[in-house]
Amino acid sequence: MNEQEEAPLTRLPFPPVTRSHILHCSYHYWHPLYRKITPKARLIPLTPPFLSYLRADGIILPPETPTPSDPLASTDTDSGIFSASSTPTGFSSEDEDEDEDPSLQWPEIHEAIFSTIAELGGNVVPKLNWSAPKDATWINATNSMECRTPNDIYLLLKSSDFITHDLEQAFDGCEKPAASSPSSTTNPKNQKEQEQETTPIPYTLTLRKTIPSPTTSLEFRCFVRSRRLLAASQRDMTAHYPFLPALLPTLLRPLIASFLTTHIIPNFPDENFVVDVYVPPPHKRVWLIDVNPWAPRTDPEEDLEEEEIQWQPEFRLVNRDDPEAYSFASPQYSAHKMPKDVVDAASGEAGLREFMGRWREIVQDQERERGDGEAGV
Repeated sequence: MNEQEEAPLTRLPFPPVTRSHILHCSYHYWHPLYRKITPKARLIPLTPPFLSYLRADGIILPPETPTPSDPLASTDTDSGIFSASSTPTGFSSEDEDEDEDPSLQWPEIHEAIFSTIAELGGNVVPKLNWSAPKDATWINATNSMECRTPNDIYLLLKSSDFITHDLEQAFDGCEKPAASSPSSTTNPKNQKEQEQETTPIPYTLTLRKTIPSPTTSLEFRCFVRSRRLLAASQRDMTAHYPFLPALLPTLLRPLIASFLTTHIIPNFPDENFVVDVYVPPPHKRVWLIDVNPWAPRTDPEEDLEEEEIQWQPEFRLVNRDDPEAYSFASPQYSAHKMPKDVVDAASGEAGLREFMGRWREIVQDQERERGDGEAGV
């Protein structure tokens, strides 16, 4: 074999992703840079007690009883969702103490969410630093991410695996910066990376004003490599939209390319990243929706090969004859609509026996704890 010949690739040529890359894609970081070209939103810094509430098992919602500072209080308490104010008949005051109002631990955040919902017109979409609870819309009364009350937001956040990932696994797969040396400590870039390794994540809750009647066919994911728009694809890969091919060459391609090269690429700190954009009718402007790292876990929606791109970005759409256009696939995020234990139990008789055994142990532990508590009274 010729020594000058390149060895075959054994993995996709993704550049290493570091903690700083992930932090640069956090909404709290990039939103101030692009505030004028993003949908109206407000950011609420989160405190440790609220983060502990999100991480805690179970879902206990604050009471829905109207308060003087509650601009959006609803008189309809028959929501079907348990809150700390609803006490079933037959339960004592001791039971009430066990399920006290969780918002008493973070009243400033509860109040900020109330006021922000009112400021943004009474209808918002929540998002943590990187993820929105898209996988939990099945539990929301609207079957969407639209929220009208703080409890709508809490319910989505605590039911979402995506939010759990932000809280517990945000930096999975990241490479740590090289060990510091006398020469590297004088490099500002290396110093910044070393500092970010130990800096706590500044978690924020983003409440974005709901876009009225959003058109999913006009959402696009764009891939920037070495500060050059490499390719783009439609975000909704489950359908073919007949009107898109006609709009692509004369309107969408130049509009999106100009938007990225003018507003996004020059100001973003990293050379490689992925952005989601929205081009609402009448297709005269572009909104920045999200920024993602250039990494294998950022779903490209289409296979994108750099060799095919010569002098202009490649735009990929679902064609009429593509299998994706016939929606044979499972509904989006359907894997998140059921507890994993139940899914495993349904895989066979052994899984069902294991599930029943675990359930029996839980019940026995609860009965034992209840007996110990009564004995100590």
